[in-house]
Amino acid sequence: MKVAFFSDCYLDLTGGIVSSINAQKTALEELGHTVYVFSTGYPKSKKDLQKLAQKNIFQVPSCKLFFYKLAPISRRPRIVERWLLKKHPEIKDFDIFYIHYESGCSIAGLRLGKQLKIPIVQVMHGREDIGETNIIPFGFRTVVAKALNLFHSLYLPHTIKIKRDNYLANSLAKAEMWTLMINHANYADLVITPSKHFRDKLVHYGVTKKIQVFPNGFPDDKFPLNPPTKELGQDEILKIIWHSRVSAEKRMMPFLQALTKVDNRYRLDVYGGGGDFSRAKRFSRKHDLNVVFHGNIKFSSLAHVIAKSHLDVLVSYNFDTFGMTLIEAEAYGVPVFFCDPDMQEVVPKGSFIMSIDPSPDKMAEALNDLLDHPEKIKQMSEVMLKNRERVLISHRIKVLIQYFHEILS
Repeated sequence: MKVAFFSDCYLDLTGGIVSSINAQKTALEELGHTVYVFSTGYPKSKKDLQKLAQKNIFQVPSCKLFFYKLAPISRRPRIVERWLLKKHPEIKDFDIFYIHYESGCSIAGLRLGKQLKIPIVQVMHGREDIGETNIIPFGFRTVVAKALNLFHSLYLPHTIKIKRDNYLANSLAKAEMWTLMINHANYADLVITPSKHFRDKLVHYGVTKKIQVFPNGFPDDKFPLNPPTKELGQDEILKIIWHSRVSAEKRMMPFLQALTKVDNRYRLDVYGGGGDFSRAKRFSRKHDLNVVFHGNIKFSSLAHVIAKSHLDVLVSYNFDTFGMTLIEAEAYGVPVFFCDPDMQEVVPKGSFIMSIDPSPDKMAEALNDLLDHPEKIKQMSEVMLKNRERVLISHRIKVLIQYFHEILS
């Protein structure tokens, strides 16, 4: 098969969508399929673009300054469409257009797929309603959400309007973002989500196209060989690792507040950057927390740190639809800690601790209980190690290929 990926979240960024695309691209290519990736990106030299092209990765026309250093933004979808047909006429012969976001480049992929009568698969990765309301300052959220929705509706039909409610669309801004997400998904021929709980939310708000669940996978070439069982001695410091964004939606600040109430038998290593990075560092210094901030580093440099940790944390709440950090921990046999009951779908039963609710007090209670019962680390690690091969992308990619064949037939 020939598969063209389209995403506004790939080049020059890190995170779950990037990891997911990389793993799937490699797995499909190893099985003999042709894969192109089209993405927005920051300005690059001709030499850098040629290096990317050797891997069948192509940067679409992108804005040079707008949102620079926050996220690369594509030119208008129609400009991207014309560029694709001119520079890559071969995509007319592709079998699947595989879309991974909801902005300019992704919109262009959807529209072009319809024009060329090529089946379109849309992956709904995340909660854009939460992302928008956490990034945009209070007072501007509704205006920005309406502007994004208007832009989106200029290119794709909006047949559904989500109204404010008491469930997930509990503000005008969130209702606008759900309107964008639902209409975007309904334009595709098949929708994929990484989890059942997110599929249920999309159906609740009006996605009528068939939705399949396809969990993200761990790349085979990075899969650790025979990682040891993690154990925590009675007097040993609990080594905790954070390798997600340091941002409001990931709830770094509530977690640091929890650590102020935790027995000082821990060390937290934070890998990643984000809007709360400086604030989190100041808070940790002020409260004399045993926390070390390392900033953004490549996963290849992070792997050995995960392997030596006792506990991996993901304390977002009502935001993550899957949580790549959880399966990265599973690959290394590291127990995990989270607050969101939805995350129980991602890792095996018996491999995690979960706070009763997402408050700092309850997170602290769960961590103090773990410190009082260090034997739980070994028990959870053994469960992770027993189940870890299930997360390999080479195992999971077979399901994705089956979905592709179904839509082609």
